[in-house]
Amino acid sequence: MDSNTILIVDDEAPIRDMIRMGLEMAGYDCIEAADGQQAHAMIIDAKPDLVLLDWMMPGTSGVELLRRLRRDELTAELPVIMLTAKTEEDNKIQGLDVGADDYVTKPFAPRELLSRIKAVLRRSAGAENEKAIEVKGVKLDPTSHRVYIENQPVEMGPTEFRLLHFFLTHQERAYSRGQLLDQVWGGNVYVEERTIDVHIRRLRKALSTDTADYGALIQTVRGTGYRFSAD
Repeated sequence: MDSNTILIVDDEAPIRDMIRMGLEMAGYDCIEAADGQQAHAMIIDAKPDLVLLDWMMPGTSGVELLRRLRRDELTAELPVIMLTAKTEEDNKIQGLDVGADDYVTKPFAPRELLSRIKAVLRRSAGAENEKAIEVKGVKLDPTSHRVYIENQPVEMGPTEFRLLHFFLTHQERAYSRGQLLDQVWGGNVYVEERTIDVHIRRLRKALSTDTADYGALIQTVRGTGYRFSAD
């Protein structure tokens, strides 16, 4: 039996009830919040293991709450899955860029939601046990979710962090845009392949300093995609 606590945030009580019943049958402990303000208070007090967060809510939207969580060091690494009726690709990209770990579109099958939850919790647990990785002056610490260049902290978005983490742990091999999407976003999240190019540019910019261009470690492989090479 799983003992993880999941916070369900949705302004519609029937949806919260439906989700809670399915999760409790699967062995999870559930707590609920009807709006962003209540959810934030419960996150601080109860410290859930994962949050299911509705996009559209009165007052503070799910995306606004997620931004707040990612800015706070205490909640920056809290796993969050967005629940929303929005299906447009730009909305998916926005939610993932803000820092959502996954994205589930309503209506969804209970088994699909459980599968996403288990996958996100596995990734979260794995990151907690990982050691820092350092290559050519670039250091990434999965536990603290920080990146350093020449021992100086570097700011970057959550998607760029995941992309850099994948590159650092899979060096010298060329990956197609499709493969990077599967590895960084997950195979069950649909975004266009051009999205990778946007995040590669952002990552290269974040890795460029006044003294050296560490973004050049990410090489474009014509006809294939991208490769991280320290050679």
